[in-house]
Amino acid sequence: MIFDTHAHFDAEQFDEDREKLLAVFPVRGVGAVVNVAASLASTRSSLALAEGYDWMFASVGVHPDDVGDLDEAELGWLYEQTKNPKCVAVGEIGLDYYWNKSEKEVQKNWFARQLQMARDVGKPVIIHSREAARDTFEIIREEKAWETGGVMHCYSYSWEMAREYLKMGFYLGIGGVLTFKNGQKLREVVKNAPMEQLVLETDSPYLSPVPYRGKRNSSLYLSYVVEEMAKIKGISPEEVEKITWDNALRLYGLEGRSFAPHSKQ
Repeated sequence: MIFDTHAHFDAEQFDEDREKLLAVFPVRGVGAVVNVAASLASTRSSLALAEGYDWMFASVGVHPDDVGDLDEAELGWLYEQTKNPKCVAVGEIGLDYYWNKSEKEVQKNWFARQLQMARDVGKPVIIHSREAARDTFEIIREEKAWETGGVMHCYSYSWEMAREYLKMGFYLGIGGVLTFKNGQKLREVVKNAPMEQLVLETDSPYLSPVPYRGKRNSSLYLSYVVEEMAKIKGISPEEVEKITWDNALRLYGLEGRSFAPHSKQ
């Protein structure tokens, strides 16, 4: 079974067929999904969606693109949402200097504050970092984010930096980019990283793997990432699925937690 550790099935791209699509996941080899928040609104919708499926979980947090208007009262509300039994992480949080929709100092402030929240509530973090490698690393180190652990979502930096995150105990989120022709840097990271610190993710509806690149992504396409990872690591696709499943359970603190991979609540 495949564990999709990062998706956004509450997104509008799934409004027309969401329930029909999710219904086939368990019978098509997708056993668990974490629907990841990126704003206050998607924190609400992610938790609501996860409550409808025994095998779906959610995160709580605000993406760097949306932290510009975040205030103390809203941070307090986020703290409250982490108490929801379906919440398994704080994220996605971090820095994005590519779109730069919020001022850098504002992004850094709320990244640090949300890392503090994760430590306060004992949840792992889902970290988004784009064209902000140095600042992301420094804030993670300053805030001792390794104390709660987490995952570097859609990892896109060098193997040298990946090695530092791996030393801290972080997982690396690997998705469709692994199948891209220009994904050589990520293939090098996957080749060198221990399997025990890799997890599968889609970032649905974005970043579909080849041969669906450019189309709406879904957890059903993770089999292509599994196949590519199996080739790189020299193991079977079944081994990739089993190891990354166990890794995801550890990452999100779901080991020993009872949930049925085949049922809708």
